[in-house]
Amino acid sequence: MALAPMADITDPPFREIIAGIARPDIFYTEFISADGLMHEKGRAHLLRDARFTSGEHPIVLQIFSANPEKIRVASALGKELGFDGIDINMGCPDKTIEKQGAGAALIKNPQLAKEIILAAKEGASDLPISIKTRLGYNKDELEEWLPELLSVEPAAIFVHARTRKDMSKVPARWERVARAVQIRNTYSFGHRMSKTLILGNGDVLNVAHAKKLAKDSGADGVMLGRAIFGNPWLFSDVPKSARPPQEILETLVAHTELYENYFARVHPVKSGEAGDTKRQFDGVKSFAVMKKHFKSYIAELPNYKELQSKLMDTKTAMEVKSIIGEYLKNLV
Repeated sequence: MALAPMADITDPPFREIIAGIARPDIFYTEFISADGLMHEKGRAHLLRDARFTSGEHPIVLQIFSANPEKIRVASALGKELGFDGIDINMGCPDKTIEKQGAGAALIKNPQLAKEIILAAKEGASDLPISIKTRLGYNKDELEEWLPELLSVEPAAIFVHARTRKDMSKVPARWERVARAVQIRNTYSFGHRMSKTLILGNGDVLNVAHAKKLAKDSGADGVMLGRAIFGNPWLFSDVPKSARPPQEILETLVAHTELYENYFARVHPVKSGEAGDTKRQFDGVKSFAVMKKHFKSYIAELPNYKELQSKLMDTKTAMEVKSIIGEYLKNLV
């Protein structure tokens, strides 16, 4: 059971919260530009996204690029930083990433995709290399695309059971994950069969659902994504629905405080007593990014819409804590 890499969702603070409650079998970072890691100006910001705690092992660094040499160097950096594996994004449909020839655009360029995987292997040395991709670009071309990837023997391939054209507008086609397993099972290197793991992704509701999908498809594992929104209890034996409102809201406050401590900078206050400081977001990530989590945390709580409205006007973790404190008083 793997936690999917999702931009502005599975950042270091949220992964730390999840690891402290109930962790998946493996974590993935948000995807990080290998090209950006080569530039001194953006490197520090990107490395901030690559931080992790000891409780997150095993954790995989996900990177993207259309340049094999930059993938090689970024993979070597991932090993140096202590990651347990490198994942290459070959499925992201973001247009700015596709314009670079990366993400889902690599489905249209199998030769370059293979060169990138081989470069990652060279850079990462003994670390496993995995690929996250889709069924195809404009159409389902799994029978043509998957063997290309298998030919360079990545450790694992995560198959998002939709095409790039599909985005998330159609249901995930898990029968195609089953087909991916069949293709892997019949792919051989002479007398040696492929050992690449096949994992499925798409429309997974919870761990029980994931286990059923894995059993039905024959997949070696499952990657869960959107189900984690507002639900750091996703991998716990006690689901969020069985948790009291106070626990849910206290976790939201802890998450918000951790986010602010992680991404805001401490600045001296110009007026007031000497030594006074305040926290400000300086463009690395704004407090607004944290607000993406608010509705997901509270959607099942009584009168959540009024609480949501107040939370969306906040600018600091202290304000969030105060509003939630008042809400809990009135709830009792």
